[in-house]
Amino acid sequence: MFIHKPVLLQEVLDHLQPEPNQCFIDGTVGQGGHTRAILMRALSVVPSSKTRLLAIDRDAGNLAIARKELSNFGKAVVFIHDSYANVKAHAYAHQFTHVNGILLDLGFASSHVDDPTRGFSFRAEGPLDMRYDISKGMTAADIVNTWSEDELARIFRQYGEEKQARGVAQAIIAERSQHKFSNTTELAACVSRVVRSSGKIHPATRVFQALRIAVNNELDELTRALLDFVELLAPGGRLLIITFHSLEDRIVKRFMNENARLSVVTKHAIKPSKEEIKSNPRARSAKLRVAEKI
Repeated sequence: MFIHKPVLLQEVLDHLQPEPNQCFIDGTVGQGGHTRAILMRALSVVPSSKTRLLAIDRDAGNLAIARKELSNFGKAVVFIHDSYANVKAHAYAHQFTHVNGILLDLGFASSHVDDPTRGFSFRAEGPLDMRYDISKGMTAADIVNTWSEDELARIFRQYGEEKQARGVAQAIIAERSQHKFSNTTELAACVSRVVRSSGKIHPATRVFQALRIAVNNELDELTRALLDFVELLAPGGRLLIITFHSLEDRIVKRFMNENARLSVVTKHAIKPSKEEIKSNPRARSAKLRVAEKI
């Protein structure tokens, strides 16, 4: 089984400040790392308290792992297989309407990047999938094999901030006229013929990021959910969001600064310590922002 280390765990607990008889929402529960720590903190004070947590995730496999890992908390956890963008309907259905804390960890799990069959990584051959929920929706293969040059260039530029967006799009169009793209290494090789390596990241990194965002509609879902999060919070409740790239972070920062119902708790984004990055290199890009409902 793939083990996903929850990033900025102590910082999340310090700013969420879970207490007995409170309710929380983890919109990206993953394999349950943050959720376990939140519940243990709240229940360590009053084990029989009415602490509750709504645990949401698009990935059925990770949700199944979370169910097993959190089974000892019994009915304190309500599991939902869906996108956090639909949080409002689920929260009202399960009486999570005055929530004390909401957490989003927008990084994809180790199980995604380490499992070649999911298609998130170019380091090992796998199908061009990239869906968090493999039961529905378009795949990365659908995009690279059917979208126009303009559409491809747009997402590579907008979602990947790739300077060679147009050149990559043209190369994909030219290659797919000979054969359809079917796997990750094939696409990575095509991109690498256009994008120069900077020595720091693989030439295909930004293109793969763009495809993942497009496949899962990540930025639109984040934007759509933010207002619902504020509505669901009780006065004094806190919203914690961990981002991993500048596109997400800009959306979160602007929203927290401009929403009149929120007071920003973290003037600057909280980043992982050197010790955490050393033990978990994938945490290096993480940024935590926190706001409190007025």
